[in-house]
Amino acid sequence: MNQEQPNNPLHGLSLEKIVTRLVEHYGWEGLHAHININCFHKDPSIKSSLKFLRKTQWARDKVESLYINTFA
Repeated sequence: MNQEQPNNPLHGLSLEKIVTRLVEHYGWEGLHAHININCFHKDPSIKSSLKFLRKTQWARDKVESLYINTFA
């Protein structure tokens, strides 16, 4: 599967997996410190974060960028 998109580090990863791994690594407070959006600060949960990130492309781009910079 990775041979189809060898230059895409996010290939095969769902947004849920990305957010979950970032939360495990940074925690909600650390994630909010890196990306200042309310879904990581005020009553944070995976479900509410996914709902916001799926509707807000600029925030999703920041989350994906942080994931790449952290784990790639």
